[in-house]
Formats: sequence, C-alpha cells, structure tokens
Amino acid sequence: QVQLQESGPGLVKPSQMLSLTCTVSGGSITTSYYTWNWIRQPPGKGLEWMGAIVYDGNPYYSPSLKSRTSISRDTSKNQFSLQLTSVTPEDTAVYYCARGSGTIATNGGWDYWGQGTQVTVSS
Repeated sequence: QVQLQESGPGLVKPSQMLSLTCTVSGGSITTSYYTWNWIRQPPGKGLEWMGAIVYDGNPYYSPSLKSRTSISRDTSKNQFSLQLTSVTPEDTAVYYCARGSGTIATNGGWDYWGQGTQVTVSS
C-alpha cells in the first residue's frame, strides 16, 4: 500500500518561499511510469494541479505557476519537494501530494494522496 505524507510549515509570510516535502512509503518514486504531483485547494475553490516530478526525475509545471515553482526529489529518502516563491495570501490553501501514472495528468486520475497540509500565507 502506497502512502504519502506532506510536511512543512503551516504559516508562511508574504513574499517568502513556501517549502513542502512529501514522503512516500510502500513504493519507490523512481518506479516507471509513475508521476508524483503537487495539488492545492484554496478555500472555497477547486483543486489546482501545480506540477509533478516524473519517475525519471523530470519536472513539469503548471504554466500559471511555472515562474514561481520548483519541484525536486531526494531518491535516497524517497521524498519529493515543492518550493513556491514570492507567496501571497492567494497561495493560502490545503496542499496535497499525490501519485499518478502514465502521462502527466492535470485534472485528475491520481490514485494515492497524502492527507493534505494547510498552508496559510499571512504576516
């Protein structure tokens, strides 16, 4: 059974960088052909795909967030991470990591999810 767990600070100040890590157990992040995704849900809004890192280490980003987003991985720890720079209160959301398979999916099809972590951007 694959399990994902997000970790990181719950409060970030405006203009600073948001950093989250997803720890994966029960499966390797280097196994073909899985994708490892970051998704967020702002209060009162739908899910927004932010980006992913593929089993081979290549990252993919949402065009709307690409200039502020970086996704990386640590294969020794079976973790992948999200960095979002220059945050504003509009980045307040529940942030999820999730597994996908095959091609990059931006609107669904993820089969395993973390429980989500609330991140609030406020001074």
